[in-house]
Amino acid sequence: MLVNMKDMLENARTGGYAVGFFDTVNVEMARAVIEEAEELNAPVIVGTAEILLPKMGLDRVADFLIPLADEADVPVAVHYDHGLTFNKCMEALNLGYSSIMYDCSTVSYEENLENVAEMVKICHAMDVTVEGELGHVGDNEGKGKLAKPEDYYTDPDMALDFVRKTGVDALAVAVGNAHGDYKFPPKLDFERITTIAQKTGVPLVLHGGSGLSDSDFQEAARRGICKVNIFTDIDRAGKTGIENGLKAGARFLSELIPYEIEAMKAVVREKITLFGSVNKA
Repeated sequence: MLVNMKDMLENARTGGYAVGFFDTVNVEMARAVIEEAEELNAPVIVGTAEILLPKMGLDRVADFLIPLADEADVPVAVHYDHGLTFNKCMEALNLGYSSIMYDCSTVSYEENLENVAEMVKICHAMDVTVEGELGHVGDNEGKGKLAKPEDYYTDPDMALDFVRKTGVDALAVAVGNAHGDYKFPPKLDFERITTIAQKTGVPLVLHGGSGLSDSDFQEAARRGICKVNIFTDIDRAGKTGIENGLKAGARFLSELIPYEIEAMKAVVREKITLFGSVNKA
């Protein structure tokens, strides 16, 4: 069933577990995530990030994501991840997305607060949840890599002010995490997670989840992380599935699809189990 993130993340916060968010760029990815969530009786979040839109238009993603979510036997939120522009967020809202992340983390604090507060007013009027980001989660490589990530960590007192003044439903935090492949094992600031969670009282979000250790995920969930974003791991798994199909002698694209989906489902199963959300639907 298509839902917003509010109840599933509040339940995760009180229950001490996390819900997986999986970026999806084609119907095979979406099927892998939702079908595995149904098999595990787990709530799940699917969607796509603005940076991925060159691979598939937002309207095309909505065409398959929203019906699949609506028909699912478990709660599924369809989330617009890392929305960077107001117009694209409005497009996602009008297409039927049930949750919006308005990422203004690279502008001044005052502008971030003002922009997100306005987005919350619009979205809440339509029963859509909003995720904001405070601090800034950079990339592990490329132009988005931060020279000193600790300079951009989320400040707990600022987080409290931000949550109070915007009314966001979830807050993405920078605590030593980064997007993409980790070249070295990350060191998450667990004490910072605990402090932010206690001060704000809202579900926290961990971006850059692909590549973190099992113990990192479990400890983060215990301390207040309620949503974990995954893309690189399932993206890589889909490629591996296709390679396995070719090695097995598949001759046509249609013959490769089951291999692709099964490989991605294995990753989704691993993550949902690790996050502790099995049988939490």
